[in-house]
Amino acid sequence: MTNPTRSFASRALVKLEIARSLRNRKFLFFSVVYPSLLFLIIAGGQSATEKVEGTGLNLPAFFMVSMASFGALTAVLMGNSERIAKERENGWVRQLRLTSLPGRGYVLAKTASAAVVSLPSIVVVFVVAAAVKDVRFEAWQWLALTGAIWAGSLCFAALGVAIGYLATGDAVRPITMIVYFGLSVLGGLWMPTTTFPQWLQDIASWLPTHAYAALGQAIELGNAPHAKDVTLLVAYFLLFAGGAAWLYRKDTLKA
Repeated sequence: MTNPTRSFASRALVKLEIARSLRNRKFLFFSVVYPSLLFLIIAGGQSATEKVEGTGLNLPAFFMVSMASFGALTAVLMGNSERIAKERENGWVRQLRLTSLPGRGYVLAKTASAAVVSLPSIVVVFVVAAAVKDVRFEAWQWLALTGAIWAGSLCFAALGVAIGYLATGDAVRPITMIVYFGLSVLGGLWMPTTTFPQWLQDIASWLPTHAYAALGQAIELGNAPHAKDVTLLVAYFLLFAGGAAWLYRKDTLKA
């Protein structure tokens, strides 16, 4: 049976985390505005008829999904990791443990606030691509693209929570930046992986960011996402979420 006091505490923290995220202008710029600016820089001068090798997509459509995925990745990964590490250091997490808030409520609040910010980052890139580069799809494809990229971002939200519990306040930013840029570049969010040497393409094909972008690329072609990409993303989500839960329990025992 659900404890009403715990449910109330969880809902209250979710609202607080969402409000904090929406008030952080610097964070909103890098997660919502920055990806659409990158799209304009990378795809703004590209031909709408030239195809990206090995994908069947033209350059604007390819980079639209890449930058929407990158924006969602920025919102959920960068937003969670640094804030959690600093809240652990300044005692905020320890104080929350003294309340009726369950541990899963804290993790849920972090994931929910990141998800709220990731949605506009996806939509803004779509609007810019449609308005500036005349990217056009069927209505169901726009809805499926939004849903797939939004749902897929939960994998990286879990990774952000895990990093937040793994790193100290001083180390969390460099660790997050290495993971963030490494996954973005090697996963093909900034450039097609077909431009990589074959050995690097083989590695990239097993990264979560590669599978993440592939979800949207399949939908753009009018197909269902490939089973390998869905399976890979689910496996990474379970790995990151399991790691986050284990690190949370370990941190609780220290306090």
